[in-house]
Amino acid sequence: MLRTEKVLQLRGQHGRSVRVVREHYLRPDVPCRSGLCPAACPRDGKLLSDDVTHYVVPDCKVVQDYLEILELPELKGIIFMQTACQAVQHQKGRRQYNKLRNLVKDARHDCIVFANEFHQHSYLPREKGESVEKWQTRNIYNAAVWYYNHCLTQMPVVMVTEDEDAIGQYGNETEGVFVISFKNYLDNFWPDLKAAHELFDSILQARRERESESQENSGKEYPEHLPGEILEAGIKSGRYIQGTLNVNKHRAQLEAFVRLQGFGSKETELQSDILIYGAKARNRAIHGDVVAVELLPVQEWKGRTVALCENETEDKAPADTTGDPMPTGKVVGIIQKNWRDYVVTFPSKEESQSQGRNAQKVLVTPWDYRIPKIRISTQQAEALQDYRVVVRIDSWESTSVYPNGHFVRVLGKIGDLEGEVAAILVENSICVAPFSEIQMSEMPVSSSKNPWKVNPEEEKKRLDLRDTHLIFSIDPKGCEDVDDALSVRSLPSGNLELGVHIADVTQFVAANSYTDVEARARATTYYLADRRYDMLPSVLSADICSLLSGLDRYAVSVLWELEKESYEVLRVCYNKTIIRSAYKLAYETAQGLLDGDTSAVGDIPELKNLDERTREKKLAELVWAISKLTDIARHVRAKRDSCGALELEGVEIRVQLDDQHNIHDLIPKQPLEVHETVAECMILANHWVAKKISENFPHQALLRQHPPPRQEFFAELRECASSKGFSIDTRSNKTLAESLNKAHDPQDPIVNKLLRSMATHAMSNALYFSTGSCPEEEFHHYGLALEKYTHFTSPIRRYADIVVHRLLMAATLKDSKGDIKENVFSNKDLEELCRHINNRNRAAQHAEKQSTELFQCMYFKDKTPETDERCIADGVIYSIRTNGVLVFVPRYGIKAAAYMKNKEGLVISCQGDRSCEWKPGSLHRFQDKITSTTTTGESVTLSLFDHITVKILVQTSRCHADTIKLEIIRNVPYQAPATEASQKNFHVVKSELVKAVSQSAEAAQRAQENSRAEVMAEDYQEYCQSKGRSLYQLLEEIKELALLDVSADIRT
Repeated sequence: MLRTEKVLQLRGQHGRSVRVVREHYLRPDVPCRSGLCPAACPRDGKLLSDDVTHYVVPDCKVVQDYLEILELPELKGIIFMQTACQAVQHQKGRRQYNKLRNLVKDARHDCIVFANEFHQHSYLPREKGESVEKWQTRNIYNAAVWYYNHCLTQMPVVMVTEDEDAIGQYGNETEGVFVISFKNYLDNFWPDLKAAHELFDSILQARRERESESQENSGKEYPEHLPGEILEAGIKSGRYIQGTLNVNKHRAQLEAFVRLQGFGSKETELQSDILIYGAKARNRAIHGDVVAVELLPVQEWKGRTVALCENETEDKAPADTTGDPMPTGKVVGIIQKNWRDYVVTFPSKEESQSQGRNAQKVLVTPWDYRIPKIRISTQQAEALQDYRVVVRIDSWESTSVYPNGHFVRVLGKIGDLEGEVAAILVENSICVAPFSEIQMSEMPVSSSKNPWKVNPEEEKKRLDLRDTHLIFSIDPKGCEDVDDALSVRSLPSGNLELGVHIADVTQFVAANSYTDVEARARATTYYLADRRYDMLPSVLSADICSLLSGLDRYAVSVLWELEKESYEVLRVCYNKTIIRSAYKLAYETAQGLLDGDTSAVGDIPELKNLDERTREKKLAELVWAISKLTDIARHVRAKRDSCGALELEGVEIRVQLDDQHNIHDLIPKQPLEVHETVAECMILANHWVAKKISENFPHQALLRQHPPPRQEFFAELRECASSKGFSIDTRSNKTLAESLNKAHDPQDPIVNKLLRSMATHAMSNALYFSTGSCPEEEFHHYGLALEKYTHFTSPIRRYADIVVHRLLMAATLKDSKGDIKENVFSNKDLEELCRHINNRNRAAQHAEKQSTELFQCMYFKDKTPETDERCIADGVIYSIRTNGVLVFVPRYGIKAAAYMKNKEGLVISCQGDRSCEWKPGSLHRFQDKITSTTTTGESVTLSLFDHITVKILVQTSRCHADTIKLEIIRNVPYQAPATEASQKNFHVVKSELVKAVSQSAEAAQRAQENSRAEVMAEDYQEYCQSKGRSLYQLLEEIKELALLDVSADIRT
């Protein structure tokens, strides 16, 4: 090994340039990662394919500028040199570098990284006076030549560069190593790869536009951003405040807010977010960027908009629609750009004409209201007018009104179901291609003819519970991925033993395997309204790791010894086990047994074909176990309630399938006590596992925290409750829970549901974190009232649970091999992983919500509101604005705005029959009501929690997602023609919502398959991993039709 020194000029976190001198070691044994390697290089991990015609080595500039072309799966045999990767990290930032890392890790892409700067024969030190760029190119060329010779000249190597001098100097220097331009490479090696050529032209054109624009424009549209050193010093001194920019999607042109973080917030003693008012003050920052903000003088502070908005492009808000002044500032610098792929729509023909005759420069409108229009250069604008398209932002100069970007790819037609779903996935940065062959090759074999069996060697290492414990699962009807089971039994001492048994997924997903890397990238299973994208291959989730009855399965079990009467925990142990579930019960069946309903026995297939005596004996054992579990769960829940646990459940909708797995009905999920029983057992297991792993790994355990909410977020909840005479005490989770329990209106149960919904929206999100990243007093879970909590019980669909399983095994197995503890993340790595998982969880929630809204809009879009009774419904007012109200429609689980003043300035007026019409007049808003008064003196007042009759409309948008809009048609509750007919129709209407959209989408799919015209749609079907003949075949619940938009974070 040789030791040298290396001098680096690095950019710090805030943009400051830092000179670093590092010891540099060179070795002769750095693995080449080629399948053709004749030497003794290690062959573990990912290898380059040996069935390509050549290897390609991109230089630093090509990797930086054309990475998305190199991401195309058709390009194979790519060697990313360490020199190029480090250039991306230092010059393009973390986001671009992470994209490169993920590309290299992805088993579906034939590419590797070669650590050329650590190999003593491929590394060249920088010469005196040599520029960094020239040294990087020379180093990469030298490594390419070494690679060619190392493979014994079996494979030609093509180095691609944009450096004309390098092409001239090295082009003919070494036989078998070619140095050509990237364009020349695409033209000669990939002449028919249309996507690559279109991307290249788009990127090149965007770069030329930026260069010409910087030469032509001398006038500044925006102030220059301050240098990194000044920002860093200003943040530390408290002059500037660091935070993340959040644009108000309802008033995107005007309003953005910066959520405080890092230095500066304590010194300023700010108790709220900072308002950034107007585009100039935003200073080219884009939603999601981490920015530095300077506060304006107090006299220039403004208030946030309190009127209902329709995402219009007004330059200013009416003076009477803003609230009290709040801290207001301006962006002086961007600390971290969080740009991503954006779905956009090209202007229509009419809009194109208004933009001018320059056909190449086009302003495209992003799907997300919060993103400004993006200027791209393309000659395809007219051909793409009817499509959703993906673009990327390249730059935003101070001389330009809009950011500059380039075209990436087409998603699908506007309004087409597959295109709109693809847009939702891109907007949430969800990328879920089918599992690759190499990932599937890691899976154990299991089929109907050759079912998976327990390994005899593994059997010796595990605690065998098959003959000693009555284990059973309780899940929704038709559930395939059963990842948890329960048991309870009496011990010889008279005490009880409670058991929670979780599928041992980590037995089949080795740390850092291809399957593990993919699961880590996905982080969660994504549920949309009509499909799901699994985190793990179905051979695990629906078969080998599913704890089905009568089958031997590996599990990780938590077993508690409980005092027989008080149920206090006397002892707890954690074991790798083998179990055989005796029963796979549906919730309704378990509740029936709990209630003494003998007819429920007919729904238990495991009890059929038994003689009566045996059946009665087994039934008695099962009923005793369910009853005892329920009793234990009541005590556990009561203990948490006494500490302030919150009950923030919403209305959930269950999908009922017919024999052909098509949607038959949508039924409101009836709350059953067994739901609480199972939930409490899972919470108990998560809590005790959290205690165990945090004790053994105090600085590197993955836990889940739920911070207390900021008190100002409860203001609307307190105001709404007081309008009904209720007092909500928000000083602690305990007082809040007690207040909500008392806030019941016997005349209207929806009031309590809405108050709990408001409480949920006031909450912070629950987040994963590493115990080494924050003090122990911040570990607390506010919603569950537990000091320590984690996720352990769903490793099939959450990667956090897989990490926790590995931590638990490392903490409990005394004879553990060294490699188990080696798989435990360091605090730094775990922090990064937690950020990633939290980000993916938010994306999953947003995608699920947007998907449900898409289906709601597609259902109502084809209805005629004036004549179709399904478009008329009862609504409950839950918030007052200056120009209207926000309304919840229980029948469909919809929340939307209802205006009381229209664009013409007319206000709502009610006639003698209580029907409404528009007339000239004015609105007066009070704390808990709003009054509309016409010029003729007629007035109508709507108060919080009033029931009104609304008409459901769809506000269509060519560039954005359609939205539901409500129109008040009567200021009295909706009365169905006949109560019985209404009740009967209640489910039919809701089932039609999904059924109609399903049939429409399937008809469109058939047309596309027949015509083969829409190649994008056909390709996209590969991504729908859990999609069968019906779009709804595997859908169990549409949670976002619920009252609560996001409830999972609070409950777990």
